[in-house]
Amino acid sequence: MVHRAWSTLKTAMKPWILLGESRTPDGTRLTLMTRDREHVIFADGKILMSSRMHGSEEALATLACAHITTASSPQVLVGGLGLGYTLRATLDVLPAGATVVVAELVPGVVEWNRGPLGPLANHPLEDRRVEVAVGDVGVTMRREKAGFDAILLDVDNGPDAFTSAQNAGLYANQGVTQAHAALKPGGVLAVWSAWEDRKFEQRLRWAGFTVTMHRVRARLKQGGPRHTIFVGQRT
Repeated sequence: MVHRAWSTLKTAMKPWILLGESRTPDGTRLTLMTRDREHVIFADGKILMSSRMHGSEEALATLACAHITTASSPQVLVGGLGLGYTLRATLDVLPAGATVVVAELVPGVVEWNRGPLGPLANHPLEDRRVEVAVGDVGVTMRREKAGFDAILLDVDNGPDAFTSAQNAGLYANQGVTQAHAALKPGGVLAVWSAWEDRKFEQRLRWAGFTVTMHRVRARLKQGGPRHTIFVGQRT
């Protein structure tokens, strides 16, 4: 017991190492830190995402793409690159002929995924199916009219965004309407959220989606906090 306690203490005392720093368009400071094999992105000093918890991101991809796993050439949009886990999970369930556009607001996050974050999710940006769009995912959605089979939004903390005021617009009436218009008939919008949000669920229904909500663990069967995934199908 003494040995275990000392090992835990040593781990807790290990310092964070700064790997990168960037800014969102509205000035939020993002820092990429590592400690004891864990990688964390902080937003103005608050934990935004951690490599220790990414099971719900995998569930997001599974739920969003369940209807297109056997399609010949599905078109998918992933909003938010983060640590790369959502993109990797999406690629893992899609066929070889798929095209996946990943939109990331912060150029620095893209560079981190091409550098120190790449090995975490097995270098998803190197997959030939991937197209990177640096900028607001809302802009990418507005350019497409009924073009995507699935849209995955893994941006910020979900509808209760806190890293960028720009992100909040994705979950407002206008953003939800734009997502609906960018999907093919029968297409799916899947949204990751740190919490339940009944108002957002109602907003999806108002925009014309058939909605289901899924509560999943951050580490899936291994536990962790519960996150919410909203799945809306365009009718």
